[in-house]
Amino acid sequence: MMQTRTRRIMREVLVLGVLVVGILAARSTLADHYHVPSGSMEYTLMIGDRVFVDKRAFGLRVPFTNIKMTQGDSVERGDIVIFDSPRDGKRLIKRIVAVGGDTVEIQAGHLAINGESLAVVDQAGVERIGSKLVQLKLASGGGPNLSGMVEPGTVLAVGDHRGNSTDGRIFGAVPEREIYGRAVAVYYRRGDGFGWIGL
Repeated sequence: MMQTRTRRIMREVLVLGVLVVGILAARSTLADHYHVPSGSMEYTLMIGDRVFVDKRAFGLRVPFTNIKMTQGDSVERGDIVIFDSPRDGKRLIKRIVAVGGDTVEIQAGHLAINGESLAVVDQAGVERIGSKLVQLKLASGGGPNLSGMVEPGTVLAVGDHRGNSTDGRIFGAVPEREIYGRAVAVYYRRGDGFGWIGL
């Protein structure tokens, strides 16, 4: 009787363990969420936003590793992505403003790629980055200036709140393989509650 009960408990613990590992593996390779801790991406992302992240976007990975099993999409200008800071390992969310081979210039917070300004005429503080129209926040100034070329295989990630963002202007370009996933939507915003704001 005691052995039967022990076996049943062990079976339940095993099933629970497999379930927990399965959930963690799914978060590691398929989809996850991100809590926005700072205003570095305002006005696109606000402090406290909860963001849905597609971890399959740039290639399916072996769970708990950076080893890719599938190729996935290339990281593109305008994508909002998740990666670890090369400076201190902190998980960050930023916008890709340039990809390998691009020549970049950022002056007073305004971006030019390959010699062309991304500013939208007649819309103050708005830039077209890739396919996205981005409303910048320049209330704190433009932050560090930058001029140079992005090396092949890397991407430059910068915050939309240019004067309040520790980003690629400080720690440099990030290897494309280090990008975990693409931010798809804000699913919770403080004050508004649950919803779906596509990014």
